[in-house]
Amino acid sequence: MANNPNDPDFTRNNERWAQFRFSVIGALLSSPPAKGQLQFRLETLAAKTWLHPITGDRTNFSFSTIERWYYDAKNAGPKQGPFDVLKRKVRSDHGCHPAISAWLTQAIADQYKAHIGWSYQLHYDNLVALAKTQPEPESVPSYATVRRYMKSLGYIKRSRRGPADSPGARVAEHRFESREIRSYESEYTNALWHLDFHHGSMRVLHPDGRWVYPLLLGILDDHTRLCCHMQWYLNEGARELCHGLKQAFQKRDLPRAILFDNGSAMVAKETVQGLARLSVLAENTLPYSPYQNGKQESWWNQIEGRLLPMLEGEETELTLERLNYVSQAWVEMEYNRKVHSSTKQTPLQRYQQDKDVGQPCPGPEQLTEAFTAGYTRAQRRSDGTISLLGVRFEIPSRFGHMPKLAARCASWDLSRAWLCDPKSGALIGRIYPQDKVKNAEGHRARKTSPLNQNEESVEQPQPSPPSPLLQELLSEYAATGLPPAYQPGPESDEPNNEPNN
Repeated sequence: MANNPNDPDFTRNNERWAQFRFSVIGALLSSPPAKGQLQFRLETLAAKTWLHPITGDRTNFSFSTIERWYYDAKNAGPKQGPFDVLKRKVRSDHGCHPAISAWLTQAIADQYKAHIGWSYQLHYDNLVALAKTQPEPESVPSYATVRRYMKSLGYIKRSRRGPADSPGARVAEHRFESREIRSYESEYTNALWHLDFHHGSMRVLHPDGRWVYPLLLGILDDHTRLCCHMQWYLNEGARELCHGLKQAFQKRDLPRAILFDNGSAMVAKETVQGLARLSVLAENTLPYSPYQNGKQESWWNQIEGRLLPMLEGEETELTLERLNYVSQAWVEMEYNRKVHSSTKQTPLQRYQQDKDVGQPCPGPEQLTEAFTAGYTRAQRRSDGTISLLGVRFEIPSRFGHMPKLAARCASWDLSRAWLCDPKSGALIGRIYPQDKVKNAEGHRARKTSPLNQNEESVEQPQPSPPSPLLQELLSEYAATGLPPAYQPGPESDEPNNEPNN
């Protein structure tokens, strides 16, 4: 087995050998023997019993061995001191694998690329079986040799990033193999937030008698590691995400950017458009690359390893309300006030002391209006309504002349919607769902359209002047001097005024 200089045990043992050898012949360098006395001094050292530098057993070293150590140290050049030359030599074939043939090298590479989740033993067994199917006999060295070779190339077992036949997974795998991964941290407070949903391992009792596993929404500040907000929900949707975000914003102000994955709640119209209206940059992690949100993934370990174990005595009566209450107490009184192993400060101290680049948070009503999705709808002329997600909303009469309208609403709350300016996006006013029962009472408001500006009385219609074109045609016809080109029909005593059937 070749010595590996990168192995910590090899490096430590190598230095132990150098230190031991130097202690043996060090006295000959610090106090050189007189002429003719070197052989006697070396024989004296060879007669001694030494403690082996690795095993600790008592052992002896020959005269020639100690002599070689002495001359190596004495003749050390300027680039290497006596200590360096006394280290054990690295084998000349280090890094080479002569037992691995060219065919086996390619077979290992192809097999690992196709099955990165296999164990070394499974890889080896399949290589042995593959070698038997070759036209010419191929030999496979021992399991230890193949395993050592695969480790030297970084062929380690790991989970595949997504389905094997997924184009996105293949791109993520190639990126992981070809690009470096480095830890990062935002320079300022509220510059970047992380958020994600976590499937909890402890069940809660639903009011309808069902046992359900809740999901935790966790929102962390990247620079301080402060938990801006955490809350357990029964679903993982845009409604729950926006509900938690509004609370985090009101607690900690608006961040400059938020990093999350590509879940349906994160890419929903309400989430994306709401963050844009609040001037918060929404960043999505690359597909099948959870390491980009590593701080968030690491935080789940504290939830599963510290918070939930403290509730083990309450499993039979644990409710969602109780779980949320306990979680708020834990995160505010322990996690946010405990020294973080990476920053060497408590998240709360860092949040209060370091530079904050956050934005002021608007009021609750403005936040509710922000997390809505925009739609463009054609107005129904018959009754002045538009349809939003299957619900009809009545449009005020002052907008009745507009064929298309821009409106906003949240898919989970269709009791409220707003008309907005299609160009600026500014809200114009709130609209309400159609109430056909109330409309059946017969009460109608006066229209306020541009053609009817709050008229208080109905005026008698005035005769309109003749058409200018018709007047022109009559004048030209009369100028010809010709009689009318028709004959009057016979007159009837009783004209028929009934309409045609």
